[in-house]
Amino acid sequence: MRVKKTPSKTVSIHDVARASGVSITTVSRVINKLPSVKEANRRKVQEVIKEMKYQPSVLAQRLATGKSNVVALVIPRYEGIFYSFYALELIRGIGTLCELLKLDLLLRLSDSRITPNLKGIGGIIFADIIGNRHHIEEAVALNIPCIVINNYAKDLNISCIAVDNLRGAEEAVDYLVSLGHKKIAHITGDLVTQGAALRFTGYQRSLKKNNIPFVENYVFRTDYSRGQARAAAEDLLKMRNPATAVFVASDSMALEVMAVAREMGKKIPRDLSIVGFDDNPSGLYGPVALTTVRQPLIKMAQAGLKELSLLMSGKKNNIEKILLPTELVVRESCQHPVLK
Repeated sequence: MRVKKTPSKTVSIHDVARASGVSITTVSRVINKLPSVKEANRRKVQEVIKEMKYQPSVLAQRLATGKSNVVALVIPRYEGIFYSFYALELIRGIGTLCELLKLDLLLRLSDSRITPNLKGIGGIIFADIIGNRHHIEEAVALNIPCIVINNYAKDLNISCIAVDNLRGAEEAVDYLVSLGHKKIAHITGDLVTQGAALRFTGYQRSLKKNNIPFVENYVFRTDYSRGQARAAAEDLLKMRNPATAVFVASDSMALEVMAVAREMGKKIPRDLSIVGFDDNPSGLYGPVALTTVRQPLIKMAQAGLKELSLLMSGKKNNIEKILLPTELVVRESCQHPVLK
């Protein structure tokens, strides 16, 4: 069958229907792989689509099937998000898998005060719950497939996939104790987040388990920013009875602590042992490779998207709550305490 090619203008579904000798409805059914089309008509339409290089409208497909393939990734807005290893890993992992699953990704930086526009959204991945719990409850009430990652949402009727922050932090401090450290400080992240709060709890749990007194002055609370990490490091290193080791709630802050220590003439790990959290690749390239807790961010992000895809397709409707293990990665930034 010969088809007269349409000139440079964009080929429409009307052009395909006219060239195939069938109705627009039949073309739409072929595009959306619906079974109620005669095989002869299906082949005819497919040949015309191929020859005319017709690209179906994504919006039209959604209207025809009544389903949307748009996945919204909702990340709470915070300063420096586009420099954040955590956020970039989530976007990279989910974006790559969306390509394979033929899903469209919409990134939304959320403000808890503004209700997101959910029109045309097929499913939502909420990255953490920070002041936006009501948004999740609203989406669930509207029967929009949703999943939460990076937060173990015990009391929400929704699937979630999170990292075992508590156990990861506990193992990090246990490691410092195994080297002989008893004066161990902690630079927290923003304790409004579940991850930072659980890492703080893991730090406390390890101290208690190892019969080491908890010293409030050894805890420095920050918002995860490098600026506050720098201030915390300066205060830590100027103490009259300084800690010999520090567990830091993120690698980016741990690297800032290293930089401050060097500026003050201290040597890592002789004067201060440091453990971070994340396994950010930048921790490998400083003067001293950073010991850290590896959290499986890509695995968590992609597992969340796979789960959401099943919910969107109707292949799954049960709720799952999954906790992924961390891994202690020992490098060069820790040693036994030096007697002075």
